[in-house]
Amino acid sequence: MFLVGGRGTRLGALTRDIPKPLLEIAPGVRFLDVVVEEAARRGFTDIILLAGHLGEQVEAAYHGRTIHGATVEVIREPQPQGTGGALRFASERLDPWFVMANGDSLFEFNMRDLASRPPSDALGRLALREIADPARYGAVTLDGGRITQFHEKDPDLKGPAFINGGVYLLSREILGLVDGPCSIEQDIFPRLAASGELQGRVYDGYFLDIGLPDTYEQAQREIPPRRQRPCAFLDRDGVLNEDAGYTHKPEDLVWKPGVREAIRKLNETGYYVVVVSNQAGVARGYYAESDVDRFHGAMRRDLAEAGAHIDAFYYCPFHKDAAVDRYRADNHPDRKPNPGMIEKARSDWPIRSEGSFLVGDQDSDLAAAKAAGLPGYAYREGSLADLVDRILADLT
Repeated sequence: MFLVGGRGTRLGALTRDIPKPLLEIAPGVRFLDVVVEEAARRGFTDIILLAGHLGEQVEAAYHGRTIHGATVEVIREPQPQGTGGALRFASERLDPWFVMANGDSLFEFNMRDLASRPPSDALGRLALREIADPARYGAVTLDGGRITQFHEKDPDLKGPAFINGGVYLLSREILGLVDGPCSIEQDIFPRLAASGELQGRVYDGYFLDIGLPDTYEQAQREIPPRRQRPCAFLDRDGVLNEDAGYTHKPEDLVWKPGVREAIRKLNETGYYVVVVSNQAGVARGYYAESDVDRFHGAMRRDLAEAGAHIDAFYYCPFHKDAAVDRYRADNHPDRKPNPGMIEKARSDWPIRSEGSFLVGDQDSDLAAAKAAGLPGYAYREGSLADLVDRILADLT
């Protein structure tokens, strides 16, 4: 859930007629586009935008859209109620544990790690960032993973210090503390800190909010090039999971050694992670495309528990010897050794060629990499995490 209801008064005329998160950072690219895409690519499939000021614009731009596989819903609060009241207004749409974030700031970190394994002895967990000058943000005191105190914004506040990064894992039970219009950050979090029910985790990632004219200008300079990332293209069967022959049932998912660690390392290094897989079993009639999707869903869920994610899955169901007519193709451009799936990913994502690579266990994988102009690395056995470490060292 993203909070996108603020007025952005410090931005003056810029936000007189447009909600702050809808400001463009590049032609045709809104700040909120980037924030939502970051959540969607990390495997969060249900995204709610909680809108207030000029909420009809947010609704027109996003409600009902699908972004990188995530469905987006816009909920408009009828009148300003603060972040606490707004959260209560959307209470029926909340899971027992949910992630809430500010829609006017970008914090690039492992959001899946924040959301993994919710605490049994706390009602919330905040993503924190250490910065040199906390005066504009206020500071957070952390003791043994628990937040014990919040310090108000103060020109005399000295750093380095931890600040609230604006991304939270919260229990739905927190609504019991909301009895009217209020601020989650100013009214609820300090109470939880005082009772020892608020955790904090420190992350080191790019952080920027667009609350001031100079930081909005900074966003326009810095964020567009940051969206260009290298990509790790990974074959599936035999590289990520054990290949038992036309593997497609979620209960048959067995990870190869070091896979979850490798994917998490790539996530945290700033790579897109994209699976490119030939799935001839669909063409042969052994299973349906819906079975492939279910298997990939199982992979996503298991990776999420490990604080990792795959950005996108591409697969080719076509084969020259297909038993199902609609999947028969002599040399489909998506079927490796052809590079079609890689090229589709390049079209869908802002992938930077420099630093990108492919890992596969078949000659056809390496041929597809070569055809796409990428270095290809063969995986035969052992830990995928160790291989990824060697690849990253080789490419840097």
